[in-house]
Amino acid sequence: MVPICYYSADKIQISTNNIIIMKTFKELGLSAEIMKSLDDLGFVEPTPVQGEAIPFVLKSEQDLVALAQTGTGKTAAFGLPILQKISPDGRTPQAIILAPTRELAIQISQDIRDLAKHSKGVTVMPVYGGERIDLQIRTLKRGVNIVVGTPGRVHDLIRRRVLKLGTIKWVVLDEADEMLDMGFKEDLDAILGETPEERQTLLFSATMSKSVSNIAKKYMKDAHEISLGSKNIGAENVTHEYYVVNSRDRFEALKRILDCLPGVYGILFCRTRRETQDIADKLRQANYEVEAIHGEVSQAIRTKIMGRFKKKQIRLLVATDVAARGIDVKNLTHVINYNLPDNNEAYTHRSGRTGRANQSGISVAIVGASEVRRVREIERIIGKAFEKKQVPEGKDVYEKLVDNFVDTIKHSDIEESTDEKYVSEIIGKLKSITKENLIRHFVAKELTPLFEDHKNTRDLNASFREPGKAREPRERKEMTNSVNLQIDLGRKQRFDIKALFSLINSSSKLRGIEVGEINLMPEATIFAVEPRMADVAIKALSGIDVKGRKVKITKADDSVSYPKSNYKRSRSTSSSSGGGYGKRKGGRSPRGSYGEKVSGGYGERSRGGGSGASRSRKRSNNASSGKPRRSSPFGNKKRNK
Repeated sequence: MVPICYYSADKIQISTNNIIIMKTFKELGLSAEIMKSLDDLGFVEPTPVQGEAIPFVLKSEQDLVALAQTGTGKTAAFGLPILQKISPDGRTPQAIILAPTRELAIQISQDIRDLAKHSKGVTVMPVYGGERIDLQIRTLKRGVNIVVGTPGRVHDLIRRRVLKLGTIKWVVLDEADEMLDMGFKEDLDAILGETPEERQTLLFSATMSKSVSNIAKKYMKDAHEISLGSKNIGAENVTHEYYVVNSRDRFEALKRILDCLPGVYGILFCRTRRETQDIADKLRQANYEVEAIHGEVSQAIRTKIMGRFKKKQIRLLVATDVAARGIDVKNLTHVINYNLPDNNEAYTHRSGRTGRANQSGISVAIVGASEVRRVREIERIIGKAFEKKQVPEGKDVYEKLVDNFVDTIKHSDIEESTDEKYVSEIIGKLKSITKENLIRHFVAKELTPLFEDHKNTRDLNASFREPGKAREPRERKEMTNSVNLQIDLGRKQRFDIKALFSLINSSSKLRGIEVGEINLMPEATIFAVEPRMADVAIKALSGIDVKGRKVKITKADDSVSYPKSNYKRSRSTSSSSGGGYGKRKGGRSPRGSYGEKVSGGYGERSRGGGSGASRSRKRSNNASSGKPRRSSPFGNKKRNK
């Protein structure tokens, strides 16, 4: 339905042109028939863009450019004055309204039908791709007053000589910036070229880009401009947050963020169709209520998905920018940017889908360290600052999920529970268990899996450097004491640090384990782990097949020392150290599995202390002979004497 904001009678709205005291729709000069439709819909006071556009179009034939955010009631802003001025013969096309997507075209046509409920003789029809064109042609031939369509389908109908625009009095370009971004410029040129020169053109856009400005200059004469706030500014009621993570951790960070938003109802934006479908599939497998919409989803399936989403049977819609255009769903709590859009200005459209009609909303961006600069650029565009947030740790996620679960139990409707007879029987069977023990049983059955999933999780927040500032330090947790474990695999078996972390990562029980110093020897490898994880690691890794050999792992002598290795390395404790023997967090190697290139790995050329592949065989031979070897942490450079 047409989004309408409610304002008090003494509300003052400041525009770029003058100061307007907000009025009711009745005071704008609308007819009795239209007022009756508005009364049926429960609308009393106009939004700012409606308060300025409606009286202007009613009294003037001058072209109009209106800059206002998505969700501010633009359909009524142009629809109401057109309905009042149109000649209701039911047959002659007098208004053509162009929209970027079929969803928006359908929505606009339905909204105008609702507004024209008591306006006799006015007919409205949407035309768009994805539906049978022969049915649309048949309806057009019967006659229609207002055509709402996408540029591609409207142009196609003109070429077929079915849609004739010689009698058009009003041309409306809704979401003009999006139509141009989607590549409809040639279609727009062709359509506007078929309309009479004496028409009135009404252009509505969220941003005034260069391409929109060019359209206005080419096809509009002495246009009057209405601008609600600054050009390209973000929605007033939307707050903006961002998380900085490494690329490989983006999906895991998304899950943790969603887990801490139990009431989330929003849109998750991805860049490509493939990514959209992939993320939606992964989220469904993890039991999130999501669906994907993109260009390969048929109109019939899309309609069903949107119906379920509007009923909140789906809590999160995963979409591309193009597929999401035209979606108008009220009460969205969040917009989540899995990736930032390619065009910074497109962020305004994404974030503007929440925080509508005086309600608050949150726009979340998950970015890499190199994208922080783009966050600052977007801040300048929308005129608002982003708040830097930390990706929740596992314990925080667990606590949030438990709190939400307990709240759900406390507020569940027991009046609609199972038949009282069966409830009484269950109470009788559990009567021997005390309340405290019953709760413990309940926790063990329902909440222990949650705890297991979120314990020992690693820190996903990436360090980054603000432009012109020192790199933001990453908090480190020192391993104050540790237990040494020994594996019967060493350099002779071509076992290296990369292989060690790949082995650890092969067990889900070791997710998040912290690994301390590593001593890689010819016939064995010793590494330090947290005391509480020592027995878990022994049990998880014992007997695993590595290159045809069963792993044997035991506790090493606590007195074992870590002499300078045959492979001289820096003992930095930084988790980002490439190939050093310093502590690594999370039980993860830089890439993680056999055969993959890894920074600082053996046998691959690297930046972080590993030597080139050409020296790997020589190293192996030297290692097997037990001779100490002098090498530089800077690769193949000769050692200074």
